[in-house]
Amino acid sequence: MAIYVKEDELVFHLQTKKTSYIMKVLDEKYLTHVYWGRKMTTPDMGNAQINRGICFAPINYDWRYSLDFVCQEYPVGCGTDYRVPAISAVYDDGSRTVELEYDSYIVISGKPKLQGLPATYVEEATEADTLEIILKDKVKGMKVVLQYTAYNELDVITRNVKVINESNARITLEKVASASVDFEHAQFDMITLPGAWGRERHIERNSLRSGIQSVESRRGASSHQANPFIALASKNATEDYGDVYGFNLVYSGNYSAGVEVDQLFKSRAWIGINAYDFSWILESGEEFQSPEAVMVYSGEGLGEMSRTYHRLYRKRLVRGRYRDEVRPILVNNWEATYFGFDEEKIVGLAKEAAALGIELLVLDDGWFGKRNSDNCSLGDWYVNKDKLPNGITELAKRVNEEGVKFGLWFEPEMVSPDSDLYRAHPDWCIHVTDRKRTECRSQLTLDLSRKEVCDYIVKAVSDVLDSANIAYVKWDMNRHMSALGSAGLDREHQKEMPHRYMLGLYDVMERIVSSHPDVLFESCSGGGGRFDPGILYYMPQTWTSDDTDAVERLYIQYGTSMVYPISAMGAHVSAVPNHQSGRVASLKMRGDVAMSGNFGYELDLMKFTDEEKEEVKAQVASYKELRTFVQSADMYRLESPFEGNTTAWQFISEDGNDIFAAYFRILAKVNMGIFRMRFVGLDADATYEVVGENKSYSGAELMNIGLVVDFWGDYQSRTWRLKKL
Repeated sequence: MAIYVKEDELVFHLQTKKTSYIMKVLDEKYLTHVYWGRKMTTPDMGNAQINRGICFAPINYDWRYSLDFVCQEYPVGCGTDYRVPAISAVYDDGSRTVELEYDSYIVISGKPKLQGLPATYVEEATEADTLEIILKDKVKGMKVVLQYTAYNELDVITRNVKVINESNARITLEKVASASVDFEHAQFDMITLPGAWGRERHIERNSLRSGIQSVESRRGASSHQANPFIALASKNATEDYGDVYGFNLVYSGNYSAGVEVDQLFKSRAWIGINAYDFSWILESGEEFQSPEAVMVYSGEGLGEMSRTYHRLYRKRLVRGRYRDEVRPILVNNWEATYFGFDEEKIVGLAKEAAALGIELLVLDDGWFGKRNSDNCSLGDWYVNKDKLPNGITELAKRVNEEGVKFGLWFEPEMVSPDSDLYRAHPDWCIHVTDRKRTECRSQLTLDLSRKEVCDYIVKAVSDVLDSANIAYVKWDMNRHMSALGSAGLDREHQKEMPHRYMLGLYDVMERIVSSHPDVLFESCSGGGGRFDPGILYYMPQTWTSDDTDAVERLYIQYGTSMVYPISAMGAHVSAVPNHQSGRVASLKMRGDVAMSGNFGYELDLMKFTDEEKEEVKAQVASYKELRTFVQSADMYRLESPFEGNTTAWQFISEDGNDIFAAYFRILAKVNMGIFRMRFVGLDADATYEVVGENKSYSGAELMNIGLVVDFWGDYQSRTWRLKKL
């Protein structure tokens, strides 16, 4: 049992392997937050919780305190707490004051599923326990169910919220956060993962200041510009030391996450659906389910926080066949051919891929409709017979005959104005009546809040997948929402459209993925524009970024690893000069960076020299050995590209017997002294063989002295494979 309740004091104590999370009902009314951190026995409440401070604030109870100074568990709007609320609503009479009081609780063995939404899960009820705390606005008939799941062997607490209208009148929700946590102080740095297209998930770390600091998306997707993640780290926190609190939202649409520091220097963190352009009408008896927030506390620095997220997401978020199977090495034709391909060109690439040991060929954009550029045919998911006269069925067969699996690109959520689908159903896109339909990349977004649109996508994609031996799908989404409106919703429900779109998308993905269990699905959104836990529930890996430059990928993959495991990251070797940055990095460095992800190639294999082909064969053979443990290994970040000219990371297998490490230098410098790769997490008393070098060292020597790294020139890399003897 991971949940303990002191009935006499109404104290709730959730425990994971190393952490405690404690709440208390104050005056039999208000659910307050007491503690989240290192595991402990239930403390004395008189010492652990201090509620004081008046300072011109409205008083809640007997002149002793105001809610404006209390550490709360799920604060409300328009009451006596002036800080950021977790929930806001408008009642049928127009009033907006919400008052939630404690009602009851239940404890459940295991972890219930969320209706219509992705979430982490358990395979056995003994893996976790779930606490539901029921709060009620007794005057207005609103019931709020706070659900907490504590994993027994992982330092993870998940949270979600269900709001139920138990009144006879309408309630309009304006905000429903998935989690809110109050801290007694604000001595934290806030870590976020901002970026842009081609520069996703760079790490920023800033001290908290008074007021509100936040990240969010209003784009209809989790976005390139920010990721639905924040961490609060103690000032002295490093990769392997200090307190860190992580918050990640299992959602792929508009979100908000942030912290408010109040007048007494307390801090309130929150994460959930963005209140911007959101409302949800609950008629009598209806309910609203929030997405899940995944909260991780680490007392051992950022590295342990990340590894906890990685372990959870690898085994209890990702599902299906490829959760546990190694991922194939692929080549994507996009940067090799763009739209200029035919059947013989693709078969030629497959033949070359087979000769190099590559296992999967992916046909990207341009195979459907009349698609010879990006200005037409999205939505017309039938074969372009001008390019592929024998169709996808025959092409897949010919690729398979070369000993290579076949994969295909789709962008199912979009429609081109120049398409048969748009001409037949011009109202199926997101649009506002009587206003110009705003295009991006000559495309519009299909309105997935409508069932008929979702049904069309499921049938169109499934028909293609069922027509040929397709082993892999790259699911792309290349524009964000604008001019928000749905022809399928009346005026009162228009602000529900962005969330209804996400519910529709998740339904579409669930139906397609579950009916094609042997297909490996990879998500893409202009690269890394929708790299979030919500999508990973349906698709076990995501194209990390359209920027494939090896140097830029050091930053992107390092930042992505703050939350997401290597098994989720698509990482490919591309051509030089790089098509995004123009940089010329060595084939070795490009390969070494890409091996720290799901490895593949994004270039014209037939342009390799004989010498390069031999190097590629060696890379492919090496990764086939590495992937047996690297894709499920613990990652240790050793040197950050955000702090200097070098980057280093290391992977240790679950049993500790296999190690892969990589060291990178961006620019050459003269007379800079000795550089060493110092390993971590090894058995100090064991001996480790450096594979391929006929050398062995003790774990203590590898960790304390390390191995010398010698480089010559810009854009250099060095890798090691160690075996515990």
